Amino acid sequence: MKVAILYSDEIRQYDFGIGHPFRASRFKIFIDFLRNNLPENDNYIIIESQPVTDEDLLLICTEDYIDFVKNFYEAAYHGITYPLEVFFNKFLSLDNIPGENPGNIEKSARLIVGQMKNACDLVQEGTYKKVVSIGGGLHHAKPSFGEGFCVYNDIAFGAKYLIEKHLLERILILDTDAHAGNGTMQYFYDDPKVLFIDIHQDPATIYPGTGFISQIGEGRGKGFTVNCPLPPGAGWDSYQYIFDNIVFPLAEEFKPQIIIRNGGTDPYWNDSLTYLGLTVSDFRKIGECLREMSKTCDGKVIDAIASGYNERAIAPGWLSLICGLADIELKIEEPEPVPSEYFKDYKLQDTMEMVKKLKNNLKDHWKCMC
Repeated sequence: MKVAILYSDEIRQYDFGIGHPFRASRFKIFIDFLRNNLPENDNYIIIESQPVTDEDLLLICTEDYIDFVKNFYEAAYHGITYPLEVFFNKFLSLDNIPGENPGNIEKSARLIVGQMKNACDLVQEGTYKKVVSIGGGLHHAKPSFGEGFCVYNDIAFGAKYLIEKHLLERILILDTDAHAGNGTMQYFYDDPKVLFIDIHQDPATIYPGTGFISQIGEGRGKGFTVNCPLPPGAGWDSYQYIFDNIVFPLAEEFKPQIIIRNGGTDPYWNDSLTYLGLTVSDFRKIGECLREMSKTCDGKVIDAIASGYNERAIAPGWLSLICGLADIELKIEEPEPVPSEYFKDYKLQDTMEMVKKLKNNLKDHWKCMC
């Protein structure tokens, strides 16, 4: 079996309701596309997981935050609303407020973290080397604040769980979501056990407004946070340049014991919330780069996929990522005609300049950056 895919229909409860960009339709669209285009056979197996407990969540969240969001989202699910002043700027940002008819968001968020916990155990116990968590990658959530459509940070949970339960000392997190993973960065900003590499759109042009090349960690973790901001419109040539000059060399020097990647299809050229230039075929290349990187850690990868705000691109893009990771040959068509302006990466020179400055910021911490 090439890859385990963690998913259950309960994930569809992670739905912020009518009028919100993050809807549960993404999960049905993907699962239907997967089953219609790729038989399980020896390619993959779908595995269900269990939600985490309060005790599990205390690994990454404060108790008062857990209590609040549990009650708030349960009320929202039943059509009960809280006055804005109760939570605004305390536990949740406005983009985490559900619209009409939301799902049971907090319960499904626990299941998403549960999938990450299961993925860690499956990989570390040797059952599978590559595990994909559908619905994972909630990288904006912080210990006591939910934002960016994220309630509990499953990526942070995975790294902390691997350190505490499985006693790992070198974990590489690769974030390829178009938005910087500000929550994940906060969790590990001073932690040298976690090398956090984040490739995202320039935060001066997009939410969350963090993830600049000057943000490289602090204390013992200085140099272990690596932000790679891309100019709007950047395409695959820019990504390849970053992989070749930043990601691959750092992975080789760091020698991780496992890699956790997160990110869906929001770097797609026609995404409704972002301004990057990847095609569906480019997402396969990200998966291939991840597979190549995993040679540094005996092939061990946990991949978390949820984002993307063009429904036409979600299913083929997510499957393209998985096929690249698992080395599955499958022809996946572009879901819509790609404009000629995306055939060439006109932002490559800007990316090269960014990489030059980034390497200068990192040269005191990594031999490969000198």
